[in-house]
Amino acid sequence: MLKSMTGFGRVEQSVGDKTFLVDIKSLNGKQFELQLRLPFFLKSYEFDIRRLLSTKLNRGSIDCVISLKETGNAKPVSINMDLAKSYYQSLSELSTSLNLDSSHILSTLVKLPEVITPTSETLTSSEWEAFEEIIVGAINNLNKHRTDEGGMLEKELLFRIDAILKLQQKIIILEPLRQKAIREKITKLLEEQIGKDNYDNNRLEQELIYYIEKIDVSEEQARLVNHCKYFKSVLLENEETKGKKLSFILQEIGREINTTGSKSYDAEIQKIVVMMKDELEKAKEQILNVL
Repeated sequence: MLKSMTGFGRVEQSVGDKTFLVDIKSLNGKQFELQLRLPFFLKSYEFDIRRLLSTKLNRGSIDCVISLKETGNAKPVSINMDLAKSYYQSLSELSTSLNLDSSHILSTLVKLPEVITPTSETLTSSEWEAFEEIIVGAINNLNKHRTDEGGMLEKELLFRIDAILKLQQKIIILEPLRQKAIREKITKLLEEQIGKDNYDNNRLEQELIYYIEKIDVSEEQARLVNHCKYFKSVLLENEETKGKKLSFILQEIGREINTTGSKSYDAEIQKIVVMMKDELEKAKEQILNVL
């Protein structure tokens, strides 16, 4: 089963006197890229949170927001009362000496250095274990979303690969007709230019065999079928991250399609090649979202 790189997970749960809300959003990305926003008192656990997200999400552009909902008991900041009183006394004396309105001292006071600081409160080891379960719950919700989208991606990719294989069968039917047409065209041209009895049939046969071997696409078609079968088998593997591998296989499929087009010298086959390329590009667009 495929997994998409896009998904969303959310969990809201209390730990002690704190209520946490964890939101995780994932979009497609070449590597693991994390934007993490969390309360100041969780900074000491930032490395553990990043490691947890990296281990369980593998790849993608991740946006994780951890917020603390007010419960009345939690203290997101602390106020240095002694320092505030000292500032207040000085500001009050200054406003009196300058004959200024002292009604706005409080708004000025809270902006002064060290008056209001982030709380030094942090989680206990047991609270961290409970909070870790909240993050894991949000990750699991996101991964479920990824799996659901991955199922739709798998159906789409199988449809595109099967469409390429069906088009390939048309080329197999046209290929002998193309070789016959080339043989007849060259023979007719020689007869018109130098006469039917004025060239060596054996030499002509040798040259025709050499020329047709150069433009033969049977090997490319065999490899194309093998690559498509390999692609479908990788889809069924239990490996969780296989987007890059599938992308590489699509590149090989594209190489065989392109070579077939450049060697075919046949309008009908080249039309089929164009349709193959269209299906391939649609598959490449979808593979960008595969984990």
